[in-house]
Amino acid sequence: MAAKIKKGDKVIVLTGKDKGKTGTVTQVIPSETRAIVQGVNLVRRHTRQTAERDAGIYTKEAPIHLSNIALLDAKDNKPTRVGFKIEDGVKKRVAKRSGEVIDG
Repeated sequence: MAAKIKKGDKVIVLTGKDKGKTGTVTQVIPSETRAIVQGVNLVRRHTRQTAERDAGIYTKEAPIHLSNIALLDAKDNKPTRVGFKIEDGVKKRVAKRSGEVIDG
């Protein structure tokens, strides 16, 4: 199945405690249908000391389900659904709101 959201995309959170926040996708985990978005869904982890880092409480991004985020439309910065279009034998992602090609 083709990926509707990819690494580097600007997305907005639709539901949850971070509703309305925007960020860039840093990692997509297709097997879990989740993505990690920069600055969104922050959690605090208590970590013990290792050779690489000190003990303490660290804040990091937790994965968020793909159904809870939507791609930002480049034209008006509003959430849009993603469709696919084949142009010149190449499959491209298309924003449903504006009809613009997302990548390429």
